[in-house]
Amino acid sequence: MEKTGEPLGPLPAQVPAELPPSRAAVLDALPAAGDGVALADVALQTGLHVNTVREHLDALVAAGRAERRRAAPVGRGRPAWLYLATQIVEGSAPYAVLAATLATALAATSATPREDAAVAGAGWGRELVRERSGAEPREQVAEVLERLGFAPEAEHAGRVLHLTRCPLLAAARQHPDVVCAVHLGLVRGALTELGAEPAAELFPFSEPGACRLELA
Repeated sequence: MEKTGEPLGPLPAQVPAELPPSRAAVLDALPAAGDGVALADVALQTGLHVNTVREHLDALVAAGRAERRRAAPVGRGRPAWLYLATQIVEGSAPYAVLAATLATALAATSATPREDAAVAGAGWGRELVRERSGAEPREQVAEVLERLGFAPEAEHAGRVLHLTRCPLLAAARQHPDVVCAVHLGLVRGALTELGAEPAAELFPFSEPGACRLELA
């Protein structure tokens, strides 16, 4: 992923666009916690045709507004997909202001701000993937980063992720040691929770248009 003529580092995360009414209705039908709901249940709740609901769900998953996971296997055959709503916080002013405030406070008050930030990020990462199963750990980490607004572009079978956007770009430029340590801690914490070796390295503002994340 070599892009010339671009400044080093990612772009700001995008604010989610307003959804069309039918797609918003599908999103409203999805729970934000628990096991999720099946496609047929969403169609029944919204009154939309199953094929229409499937198209909306695929678009919501692609946009990071919904999460898709396999149901627990019952009998023969492949388990059904279940869907949950995801909370999109990237680009929102309150989230960015709060994160910047916390980063500033940590940088000013902690004797080891980078280490403390990594610990906080690890706890966040473990929470984000708790009770998730099915996909390979690197794939699940990429999905989490997608949901958070990093717009990762995978390379080398998912071992390298180019993070083309950042939900905390302004804070990361002001306090890169703290904010980027949180993001790296998040990845390592998620890998640990998923039972994988937490071998990851983040190279902030290292590429034209992206930060580089390497997963062992």
